[in-house]
Amino acid sequence: MIFVRHGQSAWNVVYARTRIDDPNFPDAKLTDEGRRQAAEAAGHLQGRGLRRLLASPYSRALETAHIIADRLGGLPIGVEPLVREHGRFQCDVGSRRTLLSERWPALDFAHLEEEWWPAGLDESDANLADRSRSFRARMAAEPDWSEVAVISHWGFIRHLTGFELRNCGLVTYDPVRGHGKLLTAEPTG
Repeated sequence: MIFVRHGQSAWNVVYARTRIDDPNFPDAKLTDEGRRQAAEAAGHLQGRGLRRLLASPYSRALETAHIIADRLGGLPIGVEPLVREHGRFQCDVGSRRTLLSERWPALDFAHLEEEWWPAGLDESDANLADRSRSFRARMAAEPDWSEVAVISHWGFIRHLTGFELRNCGLVTYDPVRGHGKLLTAEPTG
C-alpha cells in the first residue's frame, strides 16, 4: 500500500511559524498550497495500479483524498478512523460525524461515533501502537492491500512506517513484512 500524508493545513502554517498549538484550527482545512500538494501527489500515484483510497476522518485528509481520487479517475474513498492522527494538538479535534456526512454526502461515516477523535487530546502512545497494529493486521489480511493508498497523518505514518513525511509525502508500506520505503522525494514548495 502507499501512505500519503495529507496536504498542508491552515494549522500547519501557523504551527510552523510560531511553534504554538493554536486553538483556532480544530479539524483544520487545507490551504491552497495543500490542495496543490495533493494534486502533485496524485501525479506521483498515477500508473501505480491503485483501486481505492482509505482516508482518516479529519477534514484535511478527506480533502486530500478527494483531490487524489478525482485526479485518478474517481477512485472510491473509504473512511478509516484507525489511521487518524495521534491526538495531541488542537487541530486533532475533529468534526462531528453528522457534519462530516453533510460535507461529504457520498462518503459513508455510519461506522464512526458522533465524536470519534480522542477525548482530551491526550491519546497515549500505547493507544497509537494498538491502532497501528490493528490497522496493519487488517490490511495484511486484505488481498488487495497493494492496490490501496491511505491518506493519513504525520504521527500515524511515523509510528507505523518509521518515516517522518512532509505534507503529501509518500511512502510504500508492506503490512505483511512491516517494511516501508519512500516512494518519491519530498514534495516541492
